Amino acid sequence: MKLPVHFYKPLAIGAPQPLRELPVRPERMIHFFPPHIEKIRNKAPETAKQCDVMCGNLEDAIPIESKDAARAGFIELLSNNDFGDTAMWVRVNALNSPWILDDLSEIIKHVGNKVDVIMIPKVEGPWDIHFVDQYVSLLEAKHGIKKPILLHALLETAQGVTNVEAICGASPRMHGLSLGPADLAASRGMKTTRVGGGHPGYGVLVDQEEGKETRAFYQQDLWHYTIARMVDAAVAHGLHSFYGPFGDLKDEAACEAQFRNAFLMGCSGAWSLAPNQIAIAKRVFSPDVKEVLFAKRILEAMPDGSGVATIDGKMQDDATWKQAKVIVDLARLVARRDPELAAAYGW
Repeated sequence: MKLPVHFYKPLAIGAPQPLRELPVRPERMIHFFPPHIEKIRNKAPETAKQCDVMCGNLEDAIPIESKDAARAGFIELLSNNDFGDTAMWVRVNALNSPWILDDLSEIIKHVGNKVDVIMIPKVEGPWDIHFVDQYVSLLEAKHGIKKPILLHALLETAQGVTNVEAICGASPRMHGLSLGPADLAASRGMKTTRVGGGHPGYGVLVDQEEGKETRAFYQQDLWHYTIARMVDAAVAHGLHSFYGPFGDLKDEAACEAQFRNAFLMGCSGAWSLAPNQIAIAKRVFSPDVKEVLFAKRILEAMPDGSGVATIDGKMQDDATWKQAKVIVDLARLVARRDPELAAAYGW
């Protein structure tokens, strides 16, 4: 076990000093794009203006014959563009694949100073993070990278969920976690072919009422337990958590419902797989204007969080002050990127 005194020391001579706190920035959506498609690369700078995070996808959904082209396309895109305040991430291939070493070495060599986060698929335990941490440190030192590149773990297996707390605490590079529902469903043996969202067969049946033949059935959330466990582990370690992909691009109502569940449970954002999901994530993960205005009144009535105040007949105390601060702090972050919401929030 690494002693606490060594936790924040660089793992390679010449590597940048690890961060002690994550950068403060909105991350309402992580928008995935396939870098091997030239038309999409050409649109990326304009798409980035709408997004908090852009993520070049090198793993799932990239054909085997296009793996090298996707990596090269991502490097070309970052080499030739400045994305301003939009964070640039990359999802590399899995640690048991033949592409992972080239993904890490080539990307860090050519655009390491422009990559904010590397997303690692199918993380099973802290040992996976330790390997990537050490290898990235060596590459940072070799290529003179100025700021540490953060790591983001995908929870896509039952073993990964079991080890989620240890994964979060594995390295000071850890940025956060995302739920990968499709691979996780397969790993668990869940009987669904859907990519995220609910299932019409998963729910509860109300009790039989005398004289009534029909009984109401209410669909439940397949991912409630996993999201809650992910959020608790992430928050305990000062990290961020995200809902992953919602595969039915046409069902915007269901996508919004799933995103809203994740938002209310504490997730910072969700993945977007198509332009219409960017707008959904932006809408869902931006605090409601009425909620923000009420939360501001709580903070104004109790500046230091102590005592008791009554606002519109509702008692406010230390606990509700903390809830209000969460909402107002998030609203301030969102307002930096969205002038319309900034004005609606009263800033």
